[in-house]
Amino acid sequence: MEQWITFASRNQIGLVRPDGTGLHTLEFGMPSQLNWQLGPCFADGERCVLTSYEAGKPWEHMVHTHLWLYHFRRGTLDELATQQRLAPMTLCAALLPGEARMVMAPIIDHEQLIYTANLDGSEPEALTSAGEGFAYGVTLSPDASRLAYHITGPGDLPYRVCVMRCDGTHKVTVAHQEGHLYFGPAWSPDGAWLAFEDCRYQEDPGHDWADLCLGDPADADHQPVRGLTSDRRQWFGTSFGGPQTRGSGSEIACWSPDGQWITYTRASPGACTAWPYQSQRPDTDHFNRDYLPEQACGGTQVCLLNPFDGRVKELTPYEPLVWNFRARWSPDGEHMSFSRARVGQPSEVWVMDAEGAHARLLTRGFDNAGADHARWLVLK
Repeated sequence: MEQWITFASRNQIGLVRPDGTGLHTLEFGMPSQLNWQLGPCFADGERCVLTSYEAGKPWEHMVHTHLWLYHFRRGTLDELATQQRLAPMTLCAALLPGEARMVMAPIIDHEQLIYTANLDGSEPEALTSAGEGFAYGVTLSPDASRLAYHITGPGDLPYRVCVMRCDGTHKVTVAHQEGHLYFGPAWSPDGAWLAFEDCRYQEDPGHDWADLCLGDPADADHQPVRGLTSDRRQWFGTSFGGPQTRGSGSEIACWSPDGQWITYTRASPGACTAWPYQSQRPDTDHFNRDYLPEQACGGTQVCLLNPFDGRVKELTPYEPLVWNFRARWSPDGEHMSFSRARVGQPSEVWVMDAEGAHARLLTRGFDNAGADHARWLVLK
């Protein structure tokens, strides 16, 4: 078996070994596909689902996408979901047991729905319906019996966290409260808990900051949500880099393989990025803002938070104008990858021991354009 770390750079998929060797990009020879993203991997350790995007702005939900079956060893690419196509923009969230069907997220009439379908797209079955809300962030429970997701709407209903069985039945609302944007559910390894973000969106319309919460996905609506932090120092809506190397993406908590810790991207008190929220203009992608590096201050550190007793471990120190984030464990729990962005500079992918020692740079991306969204990959 081989361990690799995948990352996104210049809308491409890059790979590098944890020791920094073997840096390369996946090449597909399809110039009409302008952006590639790694999706779910198959249990055989040799194949994965990829998503490609044609020209357009994905956050406006009008981009034409394609789903592909990619074989790492052979380098082959076969298109999926060509039968009974549900919408021009369709994503793949998970593979169901047996890996003959997948969880899909088509955007139909400006509303993202949740479906299951065969890998070729045939026999689609709707799990959420039109008018139910815009649902995404879908994750499969460890026992592959349930799906967690966040959903907003219909109307002015704020984001809430929900759970349902993989056939769309037994829908449960885990977290819903006026004035709170609950986002990014992550299953504990034993499936007993969900960790997620809590953004006070009326006070923070730019969705930059949040607290971390713990919810019970059991079969009863509105179980009490346990707040794990209370000072809104979790960096939630990450906006970083300079005008030519900007990057973003919501920060989602991640559980340790032993289920004892979740990642906590903690900001120094009063921290401010170089991309402050602009109240006078729409903020559809967190970059309809002025770049003001002279106003940036503070930074973030990678911490671990024990959701059961409140202990916090600091893995990276605070450094002025340095933002550490998006930490992810290796499958064996011995190492962690994370992103690092200095104000105005391209983001980088780093790796360190699981206790925070021996942090080292892996890549700044292709042409030093930035690297982010690292994932661990085990190839057989």
